[in-house]
Amino acid sequence: MGQRSKIAQLPPELKEWLDDALVKGNFSRYEQLAAELKARGADISKSGLHRYGTNLERRLGAIKASTEAARLIDRAAPDDEDQRSGAIISMIQTDMFNILLLLQESEAEKDPLKRAKLISAVAKNMATLTRASIFQKRHQTETRSKAKTAADAAAKIAQKGGLSKSAVESIRSQILGIAQ
Repeated sequence: MGQRSKIAQLPPELKEWLDDALVKGNFSRYEQLAAELKARGADISKSGLHRYGTNLERRLGAIKASTEAARLIDRAAPDDEDQRSGAIISMIQTDMFNILLLLQESEAEKDPLKRAKLISAVAKNMATLTRASIFQKRHQTETRSKAKTAADAAAKIAQKGGLSKSAVESIRSQILGIAQ
């Protein structure tokens, strides 16, 4: 097993400072960051910082891309029902994606069999989340359909009972509002 990087061994508050500085500095000024770290008691080379910064930037880019893709999908196929469950599933999927990225980048597990088992576990969890997402969307579609059927039936009964068109539409809107 390889040696842990010097950055991985930094105290949490110093690593958090470094991550913030890299993001705020747009992943540049590595010489300046190396000097600042040295002043704070950590001797990390410019090239080591650059490797770490490149990996961090790539991971952040992947998160931003998946978030933007989720937004585009949401705009293209709006889903007004049960948004919290959808958001939770999306958050977990993003975390699982990030774990998969970290696993691919990690040098901690060199044994191909162990690495394959870890990737398999992540893939299994992603499949479970995907099934949950599909089930949630199917349930929402069915609920919408049942509400529409009920609203149509109520509108027919209301019309036969002599209610005005505006009263019928009001009833219909109230019923359909439940499914939205």
